[in-house]
Amino acid sequence: MRGRANSEPMTAEIAMRIGMAAGQVFRRGAHRNRAVIGKDTRLSGYMIEQALTAGFLSVGVDVLLLGPLPTPAVGFLTRSMRADVGVMISASHNPYEDNGIKLFGPDGFKLSDAVETQIGALVASPHQLNLAASPDIGRAKRIGDSDGRYIEAVKGSVAKALDLSGLKIVVDCANGAAYKVAPTVLWELGAEVVPVGVSPDGFNINGNCGSTHPGVLQEQVITHHAHIGIALDGDADRVVLVCERGRVIDGDQLMATISDHWVRDGRLTGRGIVATVMSNLGLERYLGARKLELIRTQVGDRYVLERMRSAGYNLGGEQSGHIIMTDYATTGDGLMAALQGLAAMIRSGKPASETFRAFEPVPQFLKNVRVANANDALGAGVVTRAIADAEARLGKNGRILVRKSGTEPLIRVMAEGDDSDLVRAVVDQIIEAIPRSAA
Repeated sequence: MRGRANSEPMTAEIAMRIGMAAGQVFRRGAHRNRAVIGKDTRLSGYMIEQALTAGFLSVGVDVLLLGPLPTPAVGFLTRSMRADVGVMISASHNPYEDNGIKLFGPDGFKLSDAVETQIGALVASPHQLNLAASPDIGRAKRIGDSDGRYIEAVKGSVAKALDLSGLKIVVDCANGAAYKVAPTVLWELGAEVVPVGVSPDGFNINGNCGSTHPGVLQEQVITHHAHIGIALDGDADRVVLVCERGRVIDGDQLMATISDHWVRDGRLTGRGIVATVMSNLGLERYLGARKLELIRTQVGDRYVLERMRSAGYNLGGEQSGHIIMTDYATTGDGLMAALQGLAAMIRSGKPASETFRAFEPVPQFLKNVRVANANDALGAGVVTRAIADAEARLGKNGRILVRKSGTEPLIRVMAEGDDSDLVRAVVDQIIEAIPRSAA
């Protein structure tokens, strides 16, 4: 769930109900059931954290408060601390005004649609929630060493021989959940660290910084003559890199580099990697030349993870920087992915600009259109005709993807192909066809 904080549905009342409903669903066995709760650095995190805590306690579930930590840390600690359910309070890469709630099962993975539906039904029908008897009300406890536990897990995801000595790394933590742990991990592994976006004030998360705004990182890498830059988003489940020349390295290039690194070690399982429909055609061609497959899913890291788990792949992700490595984490982990990339760079002996240029991207162009009702806009006849005409113009030398955003009232129009001018033209053609009444 995600939305504007302190407005429906992201209110304290709804958050409390979610705590009650999740606690009731995951109360299993005679042991003291427990929930872990982490958050990013948004001002509204205090309110939602307390409301969720009250909800869990009221149905007899103990609460372990982790404080600001990356989303993957919550998945890890849910499993490590033998909790029955985990919660991350974050709106990821969205601005500070928004917030959201992500739930994890006892295995550390995000919940299935069926379990989410069960919890949602209880939230909508509070009369079905069962309050604990007075002696059975839960207790809350703040965990003081949650940072350290996660830091050790991150370092444990790479070989003990990994030594970052001699590397100068700029890390942009987006004034978000990784503002403490990311610089610490890199420093403990030997790097000279230049931290950026590590002064959260409740309002500046993702504010002109982090993986969705890499401009500051690009400038800092050049200014400090760094070997590489690492940009995380607000909850640190995604990452983009910047090479020593100040150029952005997206998730597709990072996945290609890691896959090659793992193939050499015999660590890549399955017949390739899993990515979404947004990944560049160049990545697909790169893998195909190596007799590896690119399995595509709809946009969303949860769909990537579901396919990875069902088909036996251990590497997947999104062009935006969600990199999932199931050998080490239960969700996307920006910091772990960055370390795998650094290991590949050190092994190659080449600078970042060469290491992470695994393939030449096919020209790809994306535009967003804000609309009142995405379904109505996409269903308009003039739009469907424009899409069909654009597909005919591109032919077999490219592809078009038109979809609604899962988090904002936007329609996203993407096209890619070998002719960059034609790619831009067909995107503009579709954008112009969206009725003004829907915009």
